[in-house]
Amino acid sequence: MTKTIIGLDKLKSEKLVEELNLLLANFQLYYQNLRGLHWNIKGKNFFELHAKFEELYTDSQMKIDLLAERVLTLQGEPLHTFEDYMKIGSVPIGKSISKDEEAITLVLNSLTELLKIERDILETSDDANDEGTNSMMSDFIVEQEKTVWMLNAWLAG
Repeated sequence: MTKTIIGLDKLKSEKLVEELNLLLANFQLYYQNLRGLHWNIKGKNFFELHAKFEELYTDSQMKIDLLAERVLTLQGEPLHTFEDYMKIGSVPIGKSISKDEEAITLVLNSLTELLKIERDILETSDDANDEGTNSMMSDFIVEQEKTVWMLNAWLAG
């Protein structure tokens, strides 16, 4: 069995790199959606949502960097073109959204998709005995589940 530089099974790591690149692509699309929402939101909830979308895109930007660096740690190459992102991305794309409930729904649908991918990665990383990726996915999941709960509470109001 061939090992990576960090001692993981090379074949299992290659599978993880593929899944992490899928998540990276989707995070890039999610990030771009959040930028658009931040710029285009209108209405009585403008100040609240403008700040929230900035918080979310700043957090996403950090996660994107963590994902790319994890891919590199696993001896893979992170995807880095929008062509690649669009080809494999599955989060919904939001265009010209300025209404608050439509914007929050887009974020919720995106987070739901990201959570699915992260849970798949968690299974793969567990099988590969990759605690680094496991820990990262667990942290992402806990944080995003809380955000889903809060955004759903906002929609219910």
